[in-house]
Amino acid sequence: MTEREWDRRLHIRTIGREDETQANYSPYEPTPYAVLERLAQSGHLRKRDHLLDYGCGKGRVACFMASIVGCRVTGIDHSRKLIDIALQNRRDSRTGDRVTLRCCRAEQYSPADENAFFFFNPFSEKIFAGILRRLERSWYDVPRALTIFCYYPSEAYLQRLDDTGALRRIDCIDCGDLFHGHNPRECITVYAFPAK
Repeated sequence: MTEREWDRRLHIRTIGREDETQANYSPYEPTPYAVLERLAQSGHLRKRDHLLDYGCGKGRVACFMASIVGCRVTGIDHSRKLIDIALQNRRDSRTGDRVTLRCCRAEQYSPADENAFFFFNPFSEKIFAGILRRLERSWYDVPRALTIFCYYPSEAYLQRLDDTGALRRIDCIDCGDLFHGHNPRECITVYAFPAK
């Protein structure tokens, strides 16, 4: 299906880039549906999981995963404008209480019972490093397996992930065949804090 066909199927409007940005935060660019399909088919996310989408924008990842996988999803974004659009998309998508959306800065959000985390380079490497420290603290405070998904990861993100002691790289979901040129960065790298 095309991007527009997926939006219509899910009853949401997420197409288009939004250049509204603040220092250390990237503009809104939706994760391609083909990539989300690949993640949904990977078996790494199940109905019992609670996914946190950092930089959720208009709510595409949240509405897709809640509808297709059936998991709970919390989306956070620093942009009030984008969260308002995401809230409308949540209402229109009929995902009900499986999707929660919050307007806040990523570095101020404290994970609770989320056990999976999605990133599409939403902010600077410095903020990402702080988020990883928070996730590691959460893992120590509430022991559980935590899985991190990074789509199209930057070298700086990969270095931070590799430098986080308890994290282990468990998979690389290749998405290069989905786009012209077979770029090696077209993948979802999967890291995990193992269950204790």
